[in-house]
Amino acid sequence: MAHRDAVRAGIFAHVRALAYDGEPAAADALWHELEERHYHAYLGGTLTFEGQRRARARDFAAAHGHVIGDEESGRWFADYFEHYREAWALHADALPALDALEAVLPGVRFGIITNGEAGFQQRKLEQLGIAGRFEHVVASGAIGVTKPDRRIFDAAVAAFVGEDTGPSDPDGSPPAAVYVGDRLATDALGAARAGLLGIWLDRGIANAEAADPALRDEALEAGVIRIQGLDELAPLLVGRFGG
Repeated sequence: MAHRDAVRAGIFAHVRALAYDGEPAAADALWHELEERHYHAYLGGTLTFEGQRRARARDFAAAHGHVIGDEESGRWFADYFEHYREAWALHADALPALDALEAVLPGVRFGIITNGEAGFQQRKLEQLGIAGRFEHVVASGAIGVTKPDRRIFDAAVAAFVGEDTGPSDPDGSPPAAVYVGDRLATDALGAARAGLLGIWLDRGIANAEAADPALRDEALEAGVIRIQGLDELAPLLVGRFGG
């Protein structure tokens, strides 16, 4: 899903509805910064999933001279979320990439690992019209751990190969288990640490982890592969796994 575009459209619409003053670019930058800060607090266990949403709402409102309490911040975020949901759309390369992978890798199976609640993520897939393309949706809300904890990647692999299937590689990972995500540490490096092939889909979205040289060095050592679009995925994987 084109999450960043939907976030931008959602916060612009919400700001207009609330009649907040300020430039759209500044609102977008602030909302993005708050998402990065509070979402990582959730990943680190210092905020709940709902708590990070309310913290983002409270801080954004305060920056516009609007002081809101905890309950009101929940309603604030819910109103924003309706605007965000209306803007959900797939990246243009998403469906062609799935089709291309099925064409060049017979028997390929797709799943999703997501930091979020299972029911919500399933509704998102249904609204986008792609729920039927994925065999398993492994959500942190159901597993109890979030990416980049290796246990959520292990749970996803187990869902596909079964708990009793013996390992094919010395490190215990199936040789053709690949994870693609747009966050370097949370997605690609987390997958690589868990023994999967981690692929970083770098769409040029600015965030702290993408700019961290230590993370980039670790990713290089872990064999993380960087791509800039999903159209690169099928040729890369067929070259690696030979169909």
